[in-house]
Amino acid sequence: MADAPFMLEVAGLNAWYAESHILHGVDFHVREGECVTLLGRNGVGRTTTLKAILGLTGRRTGSVKVRGHETIGLPPHRIARLGVGYCPEERGIYATLTAQENLTLLPKVGPGGFSAAEVFALFPNLRERGASLGGRLSGGEQQMLALGRILMTGAPLLLLDEITEGLAPVIVEALGQAIVALKARGFTMVLVEQNFHFARHLADRHYVIDHGQVVAEIARDEIAGREAEVNRLLGL
Repeated sequence: MADAPFMLEVAGLNAWYAESHILHGVDFHVREGECVTLLGRNGVGRTTTLKAILGLTGRRTGSVKVRGHETIGLPPHRIARLGVGYCPEERGIYATLTAQENLTLLPKVGPGGFSAAEVFALFPNLRERGASLGGRLSGGEQQMLALGRILMTGAPLLLLDEITEGLAPVIVEALGQAIVALKARGFTMVLVEQNFHFARHLADRHYVIDHGQVVAEIARDEIAGREAEVNRLLGL
């Protein structure tokens, strides 16, 4: 893994919403096949970091390279076509379309996309609800659908924002198993997570963000020895 090429390189990333300066020089990288987390308290800039990577903030400066391509001057649709899949916190499910129809909405951006059958194999709950309207699905089913939808695109880099928030423990466990399966299949993932218990054993490395900056990088095998530091930074 240490010799794998960079899938994502973020350096000196600043981002604004209107006149509000949210990110203040964020630096981190993700190698191909890695899973990393962006941890931190609410409001410190984790979600904004994902949006800035995709060009969804009002203004951004610095450097964001996806698979070696500088994207800081590109519009969001061109960044996505470099192979970036985004699962937003609000999920973005179309309530009046069926689960099956929701899966077919996004364009292909890479050759390794899942088929609908593979999505249903990963999330068996969805197989039974394929003909159900998106608005009739439970919160957990909607989250599975949102994740399954970006898997259909073939994007090798997945940006996942708070995928466990507000969900029942059994659904959180199913999502954790899905992350493990996707990592085994070679996907590269960036998780924004509030649930450190969920994330700690899934990620290769953890980046802690505070006040719009990365303040700590912690490898998975360092967690036990830095537990007190993590708890202090996360306010646990």
